[in-house]
This record gives sequence, structure tokens and C-alpha cells, in this order.
Amino acid sequence: MKPIVYAALAVLALASPAQAGFNSAYTDINLDDCLVLDADDFGVSWACPGYKGYPLMIREGDLRFSLNYGFGIDQRAPFYTMPPFNTLGAKLEWRLSNDLGRWMPIATIVRYYTADPETGEDSGQVLMVTQLVEGNSCPIAYVDARANKNANELARQAADKAGSFDCASDEVAIIGSFKAW
Repeated sequence: MKPIVYAALAVLALASPAQAGFNSAYTDINLDDCLVLDADDFGVSWACPGYKGYPLMIREGDLRFSLNYGFGIDQRAPFYTMPPFNTLGAKLEWRLSNDLGRWMPIATIVRYYTADPETGEDSGQVLMVTQLVEGNSCPIAYVDARANKNANELARQAADKAGSFDCASDEVAIIGSFKAW
């Protein structure tokens, strides 16, 4: 009788929504909590706490920010940013997948505040979705947070498709209405 009970419990565990699909975790982006790796007249790079020790490097140069992820990242990593001058939001959303039986980060979503080219004042808000694939991590989508009422959901839907994007040849998708630049 016990094998039947164990089999039934296993089926229930596999069918549980908490055991399948996607989830989010959040970390703060606070440069005071980060270690300065390099600083000069042209920019700064920091090593920052990521989700459960997942490496995160934040860089600033030419009044623009870039985030890089993963083990083995260095100063030669691509500088992924947006055309307008920008700053980062205070939170980083990590999209997690349980495809391997444990929650692993597959993508991130970060809010960029973009400056108006005429005034320099923050005028736009863009959610940048980045896929986290070893050797193939890069932005895969932009969502204008002011032009789309459901911007966070659109960004999560894009993040949940991470993994098949080819950073070397695919174009970053603009999802929904876009008026940020």
C-alpha cells in the first residue's frame, strides 16, 4: 500500500503550481553595498550582491549604466545600455525557472530611468529584460514602462521566454507601445 501512497504524493508534488513554472525574486540595487572594482575619469565598475550569490557587475560610463551577470565576467564584458543617458531603478527582478527541479535565475528585469535629450531630466522609464545563459547573456527585450499599463507583466512574459535568444545575431525586441526615445 505504501508505494501507491508515495506515487500519489509524487504526482501531486509534480502538479503543484509551486513546483512548476516561473517565479520572481528581488534584490536591491544599492551601490553602497557593492565593491568598487575599478574607477577612473571615464567610469566605475562595481561587484554587487545578486540573487543567492549569482554574480552581478554594474558599470557606469558616459552617464549610462550597464549590468553584466554570471561567473567569469570581467571589464571586457559587453556594455549593455540604452541610447539616452540613464540611471538604474532601486530593485532588480530575477525571473526564476523550476525546470530543473530547483529555482534558478533565467532572466532579470531592471528599470532604467532615461533622460530627455533636450533637458537632461529623467523623462522615460524602460524595463530592460536580460537573459541569463552562460556565454550568451544579453538584453532580449525593452518595455516602455510609461507607455504600457501592464509593462511589468509584458517584461515578465519576455523574461520567461529567455534561453533561445542568440546575443550575436538576434535583435532586442521592443514589446508593446514604445515612446521612451
